[in-house]
Amino acid sequence: MVVQAEGTATSNSNELEAVNVSALPLGSGSPSTPYSVMDQQTLTQKNAATLGETLNNQPGVHSDTFGGGASRPVIRGQSGPRVGVLNDGSAVLDASSISPDHTVTVDPMLARQIEVLRGPSTLLYGSGASGGVVNVLDSRIPTERPREEVEGFVGARANTVADANATAAGITFSATDHLVFRVEGSRRDADDYEVDGFDRLTVPGTFAESDNSSIGASWIGDQGFFGMAYSYRRDNYGLPGHNHEFEECGVSRGRLDCPDEEHDHEHGEEVTPFVDLASRRVDARGEYRNPMDGITAIRFRGNHTEYRHHEIEEGEIGTTFRNRGGDARLEVEHAPIGNWRGVVGMQYTDFDFSSMGGEAFVPKTESRSMALFAVEEYRLNDQWRFELGARQEHQRLRPEDRPGEALPDLKQDSTSLSAAANWAFVPGYELVLSVGHSERAPSAQELYAEGVHLATNTYECGLFSACGGGQRDLDDEISLNANLNLRKTQGDWLFDLGVFENRINNYLYARTLDQIEDFRLIKYSQRDATFTGAEASVSYYGIDPIGITVFGDMVRATFDDGGYLPRIPAKRLGTRLNTYVGHFDAELEYYRSFAQDQIAGFEDRTAAYDMANVTVSYRLRGDQRYTFYVRGNNLLGEEVFNHSSFLASTVPEPGRNLTVGTRIEF
Repeated sequence: MVVQAEGTATSNSNELEAVNVSALPLGSGSPSTPYSVMDQQTLTQKNAATLGETLNNQPGVHSDTFGGGASRPVIRGQSGPRVGVLNDGSAVLDASSISPDHTVTVDPMLARQIEVLRGPSTLLYGSGASGGVVNVLDSRIPTERPREEVEGFVGARANTVADANATAAGITFSATDHLVFRVEGSRRDADDYEVDGFDRLTVPGTFAESDNSSIGASWIGDQGFFGMAYSYRRDNYGLPGHNHEFEECGVSRGRLDCPDEEHDHEHGEEVTPFVDLASRRVDARGEYRNPMDGITAIRFRGNHTEYRHHEIEEGEIGTTFRNRGGDARLEVEHAPIGNWRGVVGMQYTDFDFSSMGGEAFVPKTESRSMALFAVEEYRLNDQWRFELGARQEHQRLRPEDRPGEALPDLKQDSTSLSAAANWAFVPGYELVLSVGHSERAPSAQELYAEGVHLATNTYECGLFSACGGGQRDLDDEISLNANLNLRKTQGDWLFDLGVFENRINNYLYARTLDQIEDFRLIKYSQRDATFTGAEASVSYYGIDPIGITVFGDMVRATFDDGGYLPRIPAKRLGTRLNTYVGHFDAELEYYRSFAQDQIAGFEDRTAAYDMANVTVSYRLRGDQRYTFYVRGNNLLGEEVFNHSSFLASTVPEPGRNLTVGTRIEF
């Protein structure tokens, strides 16, 4: 039975098991960070085609969906560049932060654990991760010798909503006493999905195909490991909702200038554009335990990525996006000094992003950042623990000038600090207060964008761009974040009740200057904003073999001088009923997503809906090596429009559907 707020509750002990959270530098005992974990068993039964969909029901997490091929996580109302996505602690260098129609290049079917961090401690992974951090752990680089000569898994699933099928497999084997290899891969194929139960009513452009493969090797010794892996990913997926009616629009005197004839739109039946994506990535990971007196461990994570995707329109390449670069991270964990223990480290990121073609609205930009960070924990006694964290980061952006317009470089130093106190006032209960100050460096898109962006139905003008007029000076974006959590971790009742407030001075956002029908002219501008919200999970396990959980989350995002921010998820409240009989596990989940009427001026209200899901799984052996499952989603056949999506008013989410799958480990 999964308690998503903290870890796994066992049916025998009614106590949260310790879960190793890799993204927490001091382990899962770190007091300051609200987190949730999807372990291997949960992922087997609930993983979806994309990362955003897989995480959608985690506390405080929603998804920014874009058809069947792309979705990004939305954490506490924020997404894109404000949510860090990591692959075992190393940055995922794709183009997903630029636009919602760009997929996040990790495959949940190959993940062994997914961690979501929220709150001040996310500053350790970058000044931009003010919303939260998602860390996807996989097995592409072995970290320990297999217990048997050969170990691995085979997984498969099929889904009715898009005649979808997916397979995955991985194998680990030892070549010598120290050299271990890993080979794995996955494939997914899905047609346009249905939106009205099992009827053949489909949404054009929601098809998706994906292939992933990797080969890795590690040298593993008694004190640690060092390994490398090469991975290749290829995707083809549709882009629903593209409207070419305004593709010839320009900007004149701060207003949209669109040829009148474009509104006649006599193109006949359009062919839905699609993405042709390829990503090549080399990863290196290592850990050296107890290398010398005073040092507990040295950990290294790094990658080099070559990413590109073409947007194909009517059989021709319309726009090409490329991202090439790397990320390296070194952490040193020191031995306890008195009552102090902690981690210090450094991170370097270097990548070049470019685009060319009809929607090349962001110029070629070189991005470099260097950061030093530290987190220290002080244990006063069995009741009180304290934590301090800091990150100092230097970022430089160097754009390529546009014809007739010189674009300024950006050099910015960002300082981020966090502090926390954990009070275990009685056994099994703890009260946690964490606060943070972080300074966020802007993205190239926010500074230099200029041009039509059909995925979001906008003409974008960056803060430093001449179009749109207005502000050209950049003020530091400063976030003041506070969390308060009350947790119970033992007994029949288990809960995690949390509230948060994030005040962001000089929040950088897309301000609407002009609008023609659904097409908007936006100018990236700065304005003070506040995000407040709550996340709660309460579980009762006093009726063996039944567990009952009530959960919910909400976020309210407003500008301090009035008005709401766009695409903020609606309030959500629901319950789960879990039970087990012999080798069977079952879960009934029901939640209500309320109507969202706290909307920005250009948005439409989205209606409430009720979601009912059922999962039944069977484990052939008690060790969970052979699992078969059936999952029904949206069993009420609700028409769902996702308010977090840029397609909220035009493209509905999948309808009633059934998934059948298996995972066999050997």
